[in-house]
Amino acid sequence: MSATNWFDGWDAEALYKDDVAGCSDCAKTSPLPESGIICGPVLRLINMDFKEKHYEGSIMMVVRGEEKIPKIAYQLGPSLPSDGEDTEISKASFENELFHKDQLKGDDIWFYRYEIQLPMAKYEQMVKYSIDGTTEPHYRFFIPSFTQNSNVISYSCNGFSLSVDTSKFKGSLWYDVLRKHQYVHYHAILGGGDQIYSDNIKLHAPNFKAWLETKDLIKKYNTQTTEETRDQIRQFYLEHYLNWYGYGHWYGSTPTSKTTQKCFVKALACIPAINIWDDHDIIDGYGSYNDAFMKTENFVTVGRMAYRYYMLFQHHVSASKDDGDDFAYLQSKQWILGNEKGSPYIGERSHSIFSWLGPKMGMLGLDCRTERKLRQIFSERSYSLIWERVENELKALKGGHLLVMLGIPIAYPRLVWLEWLFTSKLLAPVKYLSKKGIIPNGLVNEFNGDVELLDDLNDHWCARHHKKERNYLVMKLQDIGAKYGVRITILSGDVHLASIGRFRAKTHRHHLIMSERKEEENAKVIEEPTKDERLMFNIIASAIVNTPPPDAMATLLQKRCHLHHFDAETDEDAVPIFAKEVDGAHNRNDSCFMNKRNWSDIIPVENILKNPQLSKELNVKVGDIVIPGIITEKQKLATLERDDQFNSYPVTSDGLFATIRVEKDASQADSQTVSYGLPIPELEITREKLSHAGIKHLNVM
Repeated sequence: MSATNWFDGWDAEALYKDDVAGCSDCAKTSPLPESGIICGPVLRLINMDFKEKHYEGSIMMVVRGEEKIPKIAYQLGPSLPSDGEDTEISKASFENELFHKDQLKGDDIWFYRYEIQLPMAKYEQMVKYSIDGTTEPHYRFFIPSFTQNSNVISYSCNGFSLSVDTSKFKGSLWYDVLRKHQYVHYHAILGGGDQIYSDNIKLHAPNFKAWLETKDLIKKYNTQTTEETRDQIRQFYLEHYLNWYGYGHWYGSTPTSKTTQKCFVKALACIPAINIWDDHDIIDGYGSYNDAFMKTENFVTVGRMAYRYYMLFQHHVSASKDDGDDFAYLQSKQWILGNEKGSPYIGERSHSIFSWLGPKMGMLGLDCRTERKLRQIFSERSYSLIWERVENELKALKGGHLLVMLGIPIAYPRLVWLEWLFTSKLLAPVKYLSKKGIIPNGLVNEFNGDVELLDDLNDHWCARHHKKERNYLVMKLQDIGAKYGVRITILSGDVHLASIGRFRAKTHRHHLIMSERKEEENAKVIEEPTKDERLMFNIIASAIVNTPPPDAMATLLQKRCHLHHFDAETDEDAVPIFAKEVDGAHNRNDSCFMNKRNWSDIIPVENILKNPQLSKELNVKVGDIVIPGIITEKQKLATLERDDQFNSYPVTSDGLFATIRVEKDASQADSQTVSYGLPIPELEITREKLSHAGIKHLNVM
């Protein structure tokens, strides 16, 4: 095959052209056909072995009706014409296996997994594939070279809350993802949780709905799950995933709360994903209610069924006891299995993930939902297993980057006063009247009668129940990063707005007389972030689909965004990256929080410099000292004088560049975004042990 034919059509603007007007043609009923392929292709990345030069992943296809095994053929070759000289294009088919059988409204459903086992080359490769001889422009994905760190996307909150009027959102940020994928070549999507919004189980599983509406809490807590209820819950998650992952179709509680996100489905077919999950993949707040309610049979059934279909659709693994052949897959090297006792509610071990994204770029995805209880996220035993695995992986790295996926931000403003208010006995009479329906019941949830939004606060790392565990996790990540000279960057979502939290070495500013040694230490923190072993960013990208909170929430968070002393040598704050509005002209008061829909990408600086279009767009070069902030075609990121470098960072050859892509105007179908950028420098030093003296709240594990 000639290089000319191989690259035909790849860089055409119309490659992913789609009607992205959210719900203009959305039917309320399921679009699932009676037979044929009803979901897929869905790509998943398992690992890249840069020593053995081996790439591993999978493709999932789901078939309904008469059993038919789809055939997936592929061609493998260089991704760019410049790499295609005298290069052979290899052709083959992916082997498949039937890994799960199911039933939907009396019809048989077959799940097929296609193993991707491909060699890595000295250049980036493109895999073009066909399904039963049919090709589509988006049936292709990219494999980095065996010397290249990956370009990745980070996103969360991929769906709408039940009552959102989706007609206000004419575009789709997945369209923007695909538009940039044409020239960036994303190697992986990192799903940070809430890849699907399943709260509408409250509407579409009749027995479960009736149970939730039960006012008698004694009766509710003692209800046993019938086979009919269990099957309704099972069928809900199966059909809900088939609609969303197969067609981008979702509907909520009102005639205007419906959407079809076709570009999301196309993204699943051309960018392999690595996912963790959060509460909306199950139901709002799962794991953060009191123990007695979490142990009710119906709520346990919800957790177990959500887990089954999360593993099926997001990891291509059957967690059903009926599919014993998948046991080895559940135990495979990618997973870091948690405490052998498993979840107290779901009944399964947590499945955290470690994968390599480059020769000097690892990814740790922490499963912070499976074991979650009101007062605990991971058990001591699970943490031990996680750190043992991470240190075994990093000990041979000698530098580089580790991306850590946490569904919920860990560097985020405290809202302790709201926690106090929502749990105060002063609200008890009002809560009682709301439960009885005497006053509008929107104040309390339909689960255990707690104040609505309390579960969101209880979910947060800074909640009083999790503060000690949170400080332990931050301390441990800093220690591991310093020990192995690895720059750790945390990726989070959940909160429906964009922000960047930060941990960094403390600068000593409160002394009347500064010693020469303190002056030198301050200068090091400001001028040499590559030698700051405490520097750790928390990139918060949320939501890619859901509606953002009002301006008042961003203002509230900005007012609560104080400088905190994590320990005697570490400060914690937020980066004022959003000082400019999306128009690039007007200043913003809420400079640390952007309440517009968004997604982010993290790209190695080396890849930017080798990509002419991306290099022009970001307009950076090695050695630039950059203020985190807006990027426009007309405005180069600012270079600062020494005295103003406190909030600036260098662009380094072994560093990363994180960009948060913020929606410019939700009422426009062209889905344009504005980019806000932050360089992430590598760590050039190691230190066997850091001091954490002065931490007020800490779990010792």
